[in-house]
Amino acid sequence: MRRHMTCVTYPPSVAPSPSVRGAAGPSLPAMSQNTNTPGIPGQPAAAAGDSAKIQRQVQQQAGVGPIAGGSGTLFSEPVLVVNQKAKLIELTNEYAVFDQQGGTLGSVVQVGQSGLRKVIRLLFSIDQYLTHKLEIRDAQGAPVLLLTRPAKFIKSRVIVQRPDGQEVGQIVQQNAIGKINFAFEVNGRKIGAVKAENWRAWNFSIVDEADTEIARITKTWEGLAKTMFTTADNYVLQIHRPLPDPLISLVVATALTVDTALKQDARGLG
Repeated sequence: MRRHMTCVTYPPSVAPSPSVRGAAGPSLPAMSQNTNTPGIPGQPAAAAGDSAKIQRQVQQQAGVGPIAGGSGTLFSEPVLVVNQKAKLIELTNEYAVFDQQGGTLGSVVQVGQSGLRKVIRLLFSIDQYLTHKLEIRDAQGAPVLLLTRPAKFIKSRVIVQRPDGQEVGQIVQQNAIGKINFAFEVNGRKIGAVKAENWRAWNFSIVDEADTEIARITKTWEGLAKTMFTTADNYVLQIHRPLPDPLISLVVATALTVDTALKQDARGLG
């Protein structure tokens, strides 16, 4: 695993200006600021034990930071910590998203599953043949991105949309053999890529259209017992610099759903 000890100062907000987005480019959804920080009124702070655990996960396990800056939203923080809810058998995928200090930024929830669908997932290992729908929500529970991974046979793709249904872009698998790679496509044009750094697809390098690394996803080790007996997967995303939209939306969508949408194929008893 590659380790990066980085100190980067972010401006108060990385929401791209109209000049950066371009006149015809989509704008990020409006989101309130996260106030889940000790000593700031609004939402309760994360438990001290949880905050310490997340900070260890970021700094010791992922080798990231601490990094200054960020304005408390999913699209402006330089580090996102994505922790899956631990379950013996996974029938509904759920993730919590934190900043590097342990403050809550949002969540990811699988939606649109019927009772029959859950029974099928329990009995058979056929996740890759089923369509997956997920909502990325902000700290207040409001949807900010919708993701659909259609049923796949060999290669997968993820359609990323705004809550109103407007398509942001797609994350499209490029190969079926070797280290897995995905392209970010907007209106048929490639604007970046996700490259697995090993065949198990645990760590990913995210690059822009010039093939320059702009972010990194690192899977963190949660201990032998948890890894062997639950479905939980935890990741840390480090964004190296502020990014314009739609690139930032696709980067966040990738990091927050890397297991379910991109590489997970089976979680049943079959």
